[in-house]
Amino acid sequence: MAELSPALKQATPVVAARGEGVHLYDEDDRPYLDFTAGIGVTSTGHCHPRVVEAAQRQVGTLIHGQYTTVMHRPLLELTERLGEVLPTGLDRMFYLNSGSEAVEASVRLARQATGRSSIIAFQGGFHGRTMGAGALTTSGTKVRAGIGPMMPGVTFSPFPESYRHGWSQEEAVRFALAELDHVLATTCAPADAAAFIVEPVLGEGGYVPAPPEFLAGLRERADRHGILLIADEVQTGVGRTGRFWGLDHAEVAPDVLITAKGLASGFPLSGIAASQQLMSRAWPGSQGGTYGGNAVAAAAAIATLDVIAEEGLVDNAAEQGLRLQEGLRKVAAGHPAIGDVRGRGLMIGNEFTTADGQPDTATASRAHQAAAERGLLLLTCGPHGNIVRMIPPLVVTADQVDEAVTLWEQAVTAAT
Repeated sequence: MAELSPALKQATPVVAARGEGVHLYDEDDRPYLDFTAGIGVTSTGHCHPRVVEAAQRQVGTLIHGQYTTVMHRPLLELTERLGEVLPTGLDRMFYLNSGSEAVEASVRLARQATGRSSIIAFQGGFHGRTMGAGALTTSGTKVRAGIGPMMPGVTFSPFPESYRHGWSQEEAVRFALAELDHVLATTCAPADAAAFIVEPVLGEGGYVPAPPEFLAGLRERADRHGILLIADEVQTGVGRTGRFWGLDHAEVAPDVLITAKGLASGFPLSGIAASQQLMSRAWPGSQGGTYGGNAVAAAAAIATLDVIAEEGLVDNAAEQGLRLQEGLRKVAAGHPAIGDVRGRGLMIGNEFTTADGQPDTATASRAHQAAAERGLLLLTCGPHGNIVRMIPPLVVTADQVDEAVTLWEQAVTAAT
């Protein structure tokens, strides 16, 4: 009898039978508030009727039209629709299935377009588990351990983590940019650097927002040295942070943008966007893939964009994100074990620390499990697993936010 790999670790004990909106239901039909959204994937909630209808209609006409063999209307329409929301100047798309694939495609494009070999990534970043994407990842050793040597040509520079260092945001930004300049002077010559790759908010690394001043500093250095700026918006994109793209908070334009997760409400779809000038410098045959740009996933993505626009979900993410942060900070004020509450939009982390400021993984784990027992599904993150993160679907309501805060307060009380 075959079973799942023992390396797969389930975060909660739930066996999901169905989903609707912000709720999952187990096989006994018990409801759970799903503040994981499939790790930020079900942006319009579980089984939004518009997305379901679009996917069902597409399944009945064309499931797979391999897009280097034939073209299909859903992919053409999706590309046109994305052109309405992409940062100015990014007018060419290449589609894949997963975030990791899109990250690797962005690296391939950057190296071919610039003729340079090195990529500078930032400490704490998560860019995927495949060999190339894993080489860019330092959110935790579990992604890189036991599989080396990693892909060469990668250099790391600090990310401005003010809470970890006990600094102000201004001090953290000053340090991170100074260290980046030091990296460019000592480790990776600017003439060798093809791209910076950065998450606008660290995901697996701990839900740490990048200050606008830091992102502006990256843009300035990229322009000065002829380095491309790649925005990994796999988790932050498509409204998650209360703006359509995470980089919008800094009013910084990337050269390459990576999108996935919330793009198709649960169907596997990812892509990279760049300008016509940049994308045309990809070498012939360097872009392709059997399943990329699948017709059903593209139809679901079009419906997702419709729902996000018509239901005002980007604004809702901003509004409910502020409400959620306010509630979580009130909980933290009564529980010293929570050292920090941070995030943007509906992407918020609760960091557990001991009295002397060390990561408190045990308490975070207990709170995470206690929340599941009470009907609130959450995830942990950070290199020590001491951060409990909340990423509800963008359709979450004020009442559901308040319910989640109440359940979280009960879970933290039980854990501490």
